[in-house]
Amino acid sequence: MTSDAATRPTTTDALPLRTVARGCPLCEAMCGLSVTLDADDRVVSVRGDEDDVYSKGFLCPKGASLGAVDDDPDRLTRPLVRRDGALVETTWDEAFAEVERLLAPILAEDRNGVAAYTGNPTGHNVAFTLLAGRLARSLGTIQNYSPATMDQLPQNVTAALLFGEPSSIPVPDLDTTELLVIVGGNPLVSNGSVGASPDYRGKLKALKARGGRLVVVDPARTATAAVADEHLQVRPGTDLFLFLGILHVLFAEDLVRPRAAQGKLSGLDELRVAVAPYPPAVAAEACGIEQEAILRLARALAAADRAAVYGRLGTTLNRHGTLTCWALQAVNILCGHLDRPGGLLFTRPVTGSPTTRKATKQARPFAVGRYRTRVSGHPEVIGEFPVAALAEEILTPGPGRVRGLVIYGGNLARSMPDSARMQRALAEVEAVVCVDPYLNETTRYADVILPPPGSLTRDHFDLVLYQFAQRNHARFSTPARPVPDGMLSEWEILLRLIAIFEGSRETPDEIDDELAAALRRSIARNLGAEPAEVTAGVSGRGPRRLLDLRIRSGPYGDLFGRRPGGLTLSRLLEFPHGIDLGPLEPRLDEVIRTPSDTVELAPPMILDALARVEVPRSEPGTLLLIGRRDLRSKNSWLHNVTPLAKGKDRSALHVSPADAQTYEVVDGDHAVLRSATGEIRVPVKVTDEVAAGVVSLGHGFGHDDPHARLRVAAQKPGVNSNTLTDGTVLDPLSGTVQMNAIPVRLTPA
Repeated sequence: MTSDAATRPTTTDALPLRTVARGCPLCEAMCGLSVTLDADDRVVSVRGDEDDVYSKGFLCPKGASLGAVDDDPDRLTRPLVRRDGALVETTWDEAFAEVERLLAPILAEDRNGVAAYTGNPTGHNVAFTLLAGRLARSLGTIQNYSPATMDQLPQNVTAALLFGEPSSIPVPDLDTTELLVIVGGNPLVSNGSVGASPDYRGKLKALKARGGRLVVVDPARTATAAVADEHLQVRPGTDLFLFLGILHVLFAEDLVRPRAAQGKLSGLDELRVAVAPYPPAVAAEACGIEQEAILRLARALAAADRAAVYGRLGTTLNRHGTLTCWALQAVNILCGHLDRPGGLLFTRPVTGSPTTRKATKQARPFAVGRYRTRVSGHPEVIGEFPVAALAEEILTPGPGRVRGLVIYGGNLARSMPDSARMQRALAEVEAVVCVDPYLNETTRYADVILPPPGSLTRDHFDLVLYQFAQRNHARFSTPARPVPDGMLSEWEILLRLIAIFEGSRETPDEIDDELAAALRRSIARNLGAEPAEVTAGVSGRGPRRLLDLRIRSGPYGDLFGRRPGGLTLSRLLEFPHGIDLGPLEPRLDEVIRTPSDTVELAPPMILDALARVEVPRSEPGTLLLIGRRDLRSKNSWLHNVTPLAKGKDRSALHVSPADAQTYEVVDGDHAVLRSATGEIRVPVKVTDEVAAGVVSLGHGFGHDDPHARLRVAAQKPGVNSNTLTDGTVLDPLSGTVQMNAIPVRLTPA
């Protein structure tokens, strides 16, 4: 541990400067930053914090641009309301009055007539994550949506089925593994996700330095694939069959050795039967690779003492995302790499989790479909509906139609499947309320925009992301500068919305006190204590009080004096560069929360879905579209930042030389790409980074809406890949949209 003041004063010939230790809020790597500001609180520079206990000075281009993100001149500084068809600045009181005027009648008639969409940036915002439950309860609607069904939800469903808890997703032990298999992920560009790490390149170099190997499974030769010892260039959307073939080999060659999970498994015989139809020859044909590659990988994983198979968007955003994630984890389990150093381990987050607390009741089987969407009958999964259902819930007339929409930091007009239809839906919603700092392609449809201040004005604590860290640690960042005059903190904005949703006249302070009291009661029940014994050790209201209660009651906490020397927020504040809480350790026994108290390898939901799987077949004349990540991008919300927008157009369509010749498209020219839902005109880059039959397109672009106020993004608008995403093709178990392996046709423009 290291300790010093959070702010170090320095000077230059011009102005006195101060440097503040901060956690980066821009991706899942959770890097520590050193932010230098001048006397007027302007950001002078952002560097990696060499004293940070987790990232040790690593910095990517996104983190280095944090000052430009916060100081973007296009960010809104006052609320906007729609008057006579135009969005105009107003006061906060008038903006909240308009929210109440618009939403109260709809909520009074039918609470399900208002939908909520929670965007990606909220996962990096401690104010929102602390208030998310109360916001949902106060709105009282079943119409809840988020990017989860365009991202990681199949991993959550898999964790719930195997281990009994949706957040129990193990992460690879990058520091000690000897064989790392990355499937459908490009962490050298993205820093990883659900198992992210600062300096992933350094981790891979260290892997090779200790004699380890890296295998990448990906249809494209990504930056990560380019440094791999072996690259299996599978056909898009066929990872499931690769894993089924590996499982078949493990059973056929008697290579099953669960090790740490031995005696804690159920369903092994059923799993053997389920994978019997997928010998390596069948799996190889489906994947478009040699069967010898499957045999070689299966045997290597079984023989390795320390190995991990890690998958990301390529494994989740396909037609059978949940089955793919389940089969991936089954490979890890049967090869004995679950809950072992060098394999996959579960974190122990500082604020605790459902599996760090003693179970208080008998576990029930995981189930979906407690309620369904009105139009297509999509089942609820872990409290939300597929994002693909939202547009039809708005556009389809009849009782129960969604008439109001609350959006927390999401750009639906660019991120949603079949985005042209989503834009039509946004235009027809009677009331749209957005908590967002920009007038963008989505908020331009809003009736009210409530802009929060920049991230440097708020406390930062990675409440959600500590569940998937590479090492147990904690860091709390205090604001680097004050909230600007005339703006409200995000905490106060959300508390005032809660009061409106509940039809309450309570003040934000009164709601804040209720939240703290409810948390104290819950903690007291878990500890078998009196509520009066559960007190916050920090003064005041807001996120710090709630965080202190969670930290003190967490696995490292002082338990309100019962564990002398335990962690509190006050102690954490003494270490602005973070506190190292140690490496991840085996803890499968406390993680398992299934009805059988075992890792359930063959849930009926999985076996039923697997029995209906068909090997995908490509139609003649079609190509398969996959997504692509960029080091200087994060979905759509960093495209208006000058330092990150520099350079060539990153939204070009990558086409193989063979396909360029077949379809008569030329490097640097434009082509037309068509799918079942739409078409786009896109610049072409001919490259051998994609295989024949595969094309690749960047995600989150298409900043060509003249009503948006995104001056930098508009200079290089790019094209919106989600115009081509078919919202009717979903993973049947999680409702996740198929955003990879989309059949498309290519013609010259």
